[in-house]
Amino acid sequence: MADTQQVDPKDGQKAARLAKRIGGYAKEHGGAEGHVEYLGERGARIVLVGEDGAWGDVHAPSMEIARLAVEKAGITVHEQFDGDFAAKVKTGPYEWSRMAGIQVGGPSND
Repeated sequence: MADTQQVDPKDGQKAARLAKRIGGYAKEHGGAEGHVEYLGERGARIVLVGEDGAWGDVHAPSMEIARLAVEKAGITVHEQFDGDFAAKVKTGPYEWSRMAGIQVGGPSND
């Protein structure tokens, strides 16, 4: 049986704009893979990891729009942000200092 679900034209336009941003990110970083994370009423977060290890994200107003955007962008999408996928992320001094600051309660006022 054919899938007859209709996409709202506005949702299709939003997904196309996101797909363009995702495609631009992939081009800039030698390709990209992603993971879509549900954010509740706020929508969805599409986490992108470039082939060069750079990472970033884009926000979608809903899971449906996020899924449509990654499909249109043609990137590989992981169901989970698991160890193998996470291992592709390269972090630098900035990220490590931010993580360390969060772990120890933030910067000191001494």
